[in-house]
Amino acid sequence: MGVSIPIPVPVSGAALRAGVLEAVVLGGHLLLYPTGIRPEKPAATGGKDLGRPPALLLHGFTDNRSVFVLLRRTLAAGGRRHVEAYNYSPFTRDLRVTARHLARRVEALCERTGQERVDLVGHSLGGLVGRYYLQCLGGEARVRTLVTLGTPHSGTRVAPFMDAHPLVRQLRPDSEVMAELRAPAPGCRTRCVAFWSEFDELMDPTETARIEHPDLRAENVQVTGIGHFALPAHPAVTAAVRRALDGPAPAALASLGDSASVA
Repeated sequence: MGVSIPIPVPVSGAALRAGVLEAVVLGGHLLLYPTGIRPEKPAATGGKDLGRPPALLLHGFTDNRSVFVLLRRTLAAGGRRHVEAYNYSPFTRDLRVTARHLARRVEALCERTGQERVDLVGHSLGGLVGRYYLQCLGGEARVRTLVTLGTPHSGTRVAPFMDAHPLVRQLRPDSEVMAELRAPAPGCRTRCVAFWSEFDELMDPTETARIEHPDLRAENVQVTGIGHFALPAHPAVTAAVRRALDGPAPAALASLGDSASVA
């Protein structure tokens, strides 16, 4: 099942406009990148009385928390929730190791905020780290909702020349990591929402950013007119992520159907 976020782009010029948007967003992100190199200092307290689980943001391959400047502002607007971003090492060679580090960060976040569960939002590789944590490391007990943005859930064939990097090899459809994620996950309580775009240049095929697993409570949201790097920055997407974390309940989202739109 899935829903769509219509972006007002003429079909004939959709690819061109998506490419221009990607270039603009990427240029802005390169300027902001230095501001996110250092890990943020976690707040001593926060989120305990906000009525919502804290949100932890996970960046993608070789990126950092600066990619979430706009998304973070949207999620935290009005003091609605406690939001933090997790900087894992840009030199990581095994996403499973990063997922174990994430598990410790989640435990620390729950302890500091007084909450039993958290929400995870991951862009690209970050979404896969979050999914591995909940499926393979028992994270479903701590994660209420996992939202992914342009994450290769079934593996991607893009950039075969980068196969020398062990982490990139883990992102291939036939990798051991993908086999682990395809394994049964009975009783998983975490709700998963995957945003994917037909103009995501890093997903090959583009549908790999959908979650297709019989044991996961997953909704797939198709985004039109937006590329990979613009996903965590576009206002239509950031607003939709906020709504996904605020509600409605999974059954209500499921009832929207493939033809519905999310404004």
